[in-house]
Amino acid sequence: MPPPLHLALPALLLLPFASALVYNTFDGPGFPACYNVSRVLAPTSIPEVASIVKSAAASGSRVRAAGKGHSWYDTQCSDAETIIVQTEGIHGIYDFSLPDGGQEGEVTVDAGVTFFQLAEYLHQRGASVGYTLTNWNISFGGSVAMGAHRSSIREHSMVAAGALAMEIVDGRGEVRRVERDEGSDDWLAASTSLGLLGVIVRIKLRIYRDTKVYAMQKTLDEKDVLEGDIYGLIAPYATANLWYWPYKRKFHHRYYDVVDPKSTPQQGFQNTFSVTELEAIAARTMLDSGKFLPTSNMLAEEIFFGLWSKPNFREKTNNTEIHDWPVYGWNYDVLIGGLYPDQRPEWEYKLAGYTLELAFPVTMANQMLKRVRSLFDAELKKAIVMTSTYRSGINIKFGKAYYDLLGQGTYNTSDGADWTKGTIMLDFPSYRPTIGDNKRFNEQFYHKVADTLIAEFPCRPHWTKNTRDVIAKSVKNLDPDHLRRYNEVRKKFDPNGIYRSVVGEILGFYN
Repeated sequence: MPPPLHLALPALLLLPFASALVYNTFDGPGFPACYNVSRVLAPTSIPEVASIVKSAAASGSRVRAAGKGHSWYDTQCSDAETIIVQTEGIHGIYDFSLPDGGQEGEVTVDAGVTFFQLAEYLHQRGASVGYTLTNWNISFGGSVAMGAHRSSIREHSMVAAGALAMEIVDGRGEVRRVERDEGSDDWLAASTSLGLLGVIVRIKLRIYRDTKVYAMQKTLDEKDVLEGDIYGLIAPYATANLWYWPYKRKFHHRYYDVVDPKSTPQQGFQNTFSVTELEAIAARTMLDSGKFLPTSNMLAEEIFFGLWSKPNFREKTNNTEIHDWPVYGWNYDVLIGGLYPDQRPEWEYKLAGYTLELAFPVTMANQMLKRVRSLFDAELKKAIVMTSTYRSGINIKFGKAYYDLLGQGTYNTSDGADWTKGTIMLDFPSYRPTIGDNKRFNEQFYHKVADTLIAEFPCRPHWTKNTRDVIAKSVKNLDPDHLRRYNEVRKKFDPNGIYRSVVGEILGFYN
């Protein structure tokens, strides 16, 4: 059982009182998430979080929760002085239940638990979270708050879709429990809350009996995707996505589904964001030169395309490379994986990026991707191809329709578009040069892509992977009634606005 919620003294101070501290994203110094931070606190229990918030509310201070830093831009806080409450120290896992012979069960996790931590815990007990998962370096509290997702049309893959209940420390420092109820605006707001209702501190999750899955990848010609049945490429599989290589005019089609655990002894483990130091130096040197030379960007895409055509997996039992598709292994190891034992994350080697992620109705998939292609063609003589920190092209992801108030995959909205068949997300990462002004070759092209798509399509922003400017321009595509309903719940949970953020300000919640 979780520990009882009794009052406790807060974990003061991880950093001393100061003004104008900068709190960074996962990329580290030089990548601000918040500019004006007075303190960074690291509580180790839910009562400590509640006590911190009560103290902040009494003094009129602003508060923002921080997980593992999956924010890419300076949108996490407001620009006023703010206290950061890190959730990493709150990482209990409780109340595991998977009945003998049953296929579904439940588990409760604290907000700071990462997906990798829970995956290991569940695998030891013959379970997994299914497809409502995301990267190893992200915590559950943050992923639910910000609408994180994997890629699937057939199965629910938005993390919040796996939540059955959550506990939130509201703007008064009280712990509120919100149960899944699609008829309640409290739930529909909490499902993608942006952290504006309060600090999510505990989540009850649906789990499933663990499965083995396969990963398969094929290379497709661009014309066969742009003129083909994109929905049909994705919908048949448990999870699937496309990687777009615009200079090569190719796509990688990656898809996964379940296999009989007894059918193969292979235990594949996917490489997610990990590189050797030599790889990182070589990549950084080449990509930095791409700030000035378009040929370096073209060469980068050729190299990365070749690397990504091969399985990015090792055999987990002995750490040896796997050379052939398909690859087989346990659910989380294959769908997400993590760091290889002899490597480190890309960002620790100063391989950092800009990103843009917009969601569109999947019924507009061909139209949207053709428009992106036309923008590349218009710039062809000037340069460019995308250069990616992921080493995997432009990531084209998909989502099953999921109804809440601020999620990318919600439906029955005022724009008149058909979102009921699901979403297609354009996730466009590009390398951030480490030299000079840090701008990319043909910098304005990337802004033109965003501006054009926002102007011409009813697209919605990902809440942590877009600049302030992109979010502000995207507001016109959001349902005003959804915003109104959300704000009514927000005012109930946080009447004094202590959890205020730049995103909430852009959305007009504090006017």
